[in-house]
Parts: sequence; C-alpha cells; structure tokens
Amino acid sequence: MPATADVLAQARGVLSGGSAARAVAVRAGVRVRGLLPDGSLLRPGTVVLTLRGDARKILAAERTILNLLMHASGVATATARAVRGTAGSRPRLEVWATRKTLPGLRDLEKAAVGHGGGRPHRRDLSDGWLIKSNHLALVPLEAAIARVRKQARPGERVEVEVRSRAEAFRAARAGAGALLIDNASPARARTIVRALEAAGLRRACWVELSGGISPDSVHRYRRVGADAVSLGALTHSAAALPFHLRLRPPRLSHSRP
Repeated sequence: MPATADVLAQARGVLSGGSAARAVAVRAGVRVRGLLPDGSLLRPGTVVLTLRGDARKILAAERTILNLLMHASGVATATARAVRGTAGSRPRLEVWATRKTLPGLRDLEKAAVGHGGGRPHRRDLSDGWLIKSNHLALVPLEAAIARVRKQARPGERVEVEVRSRAEAFRAARAGAGALLIDNASPARARTIVRALEAAGLRRACWVELSGGISPDSVHRYRRVGADAVSLGALTHSAAALPFHLRLRPPRLSHSRP
C-alpha cells in the first residue's frame, strides 16, 4: 500500500543525522522529501523529513531512522549547549569532541558535534601527537617530547597531558607546542595558565582543558584563559532528542454516482 509519513521533532534542539537517515530510507526503497539541513534549529512539531513509498517499507525503516536522528541530534544539541557556555570567553574558548565515541558511530557523532557548533578534534591517534600520562609512565617527559619532535612534520604540534604547574613548565620548556590540562578545577587550571603567562611560556603553547567537564559546566571555564575545552560527554553521554514518525491517513477517492 502506498503511504506518506512525516518525521517530526518532539523537543527543542539541533538537527543532525539527516544524511544517515536518508541513506537508511534509500536502502529500504523509500523516497525522502523535504529533508531539513543538518544544523537546523528544531522545536516540537518541526517536520524534519517526509517519507513516501510502500507502507511496509516505511515502517520497517522507521526505528533505525528515528534512532539515528535521536542520537545524532542529541549530540548536536549537547554541543550547542556547551558552545553557549563559552560566551564571553577570552581568548575564544573552542568546544572539541574526543575519541570517546560509541562503537561504529564515530563519524556520525563527530559530524553531529560540527552541526552543534563544536569541532570534531581528533578522530584517532593518527591525527596528531599526544603524549599522555600512560606514555610518561614508560618514558621520561623530556625524552618523550624529544623523541616525538624528531618524528613530527614541520608545523605539527606535540601535545602533552599535564596535571600540575610543574608538569606544565617541564613540558613547555622541553618543546611541547600544546598542553592538555587534565582533570583540573577552573581555579586550578587558571593558576597553571597564569603561571605559564608569567613565565613567558603561554604564547608558545596551545592550552586544552579536559576531564570531568560537561556541557552544563563549560561556563565555569570561560575565564581560565585556555584555547579549547574537550568533552567526552558530548558523544558518550548525550541524551537522545526525541522524534516521532506519523503516517498520514490515505486519501479516499470519491466516485460520483
């Protein structure tokens, strides 16, 4: 039986996952019409897309389409909330995603972060040089930085995870181009950044904040003086944005007597 169905948003948020939803519909043999662009603002009742085709095919694809839109739009909405929390920051505080993504959904989630106004950041470890605490448990900090700098291409930053002012100073003086201040309160992170500024080391180092930060707590880090804040919560803990599929009643034909 031929049918038409609308997919509607049930809450305010930011749309993402449209391309994935279209791909599922096409694979199921269903036509897609009126698809809103990813990044569009939603409110309850907004029609995101319309499906046309055999009713059984539409209903067979319904749950997968809704699941993808719900998850991706949840990520985009959480990102947009985090970005709003950076208002008034100096320097401008960027919102980054992390590698803490759900299995098989990394590309969907990274795209959703972009639709919410954030930056995908690292897709995997091959995207940059990051020396973490587990690496430093095996190799001394200065030696690790020296080893990586020999392999890095010109212009590539070597980033080092630090948790104290002393570690930040050591990393900066050893040639790190970026510092990841991990699991620090806003006050503690600001103390580290101010110490770097006073020592003349801040200008040469990009500063990223991470660890225990949520979309609702980003505003507390606006005055730290960092360049970016990275949130695993954007992808691994974003609440789904609800959507609903509504079949339109079939048009009845009336024949004249």
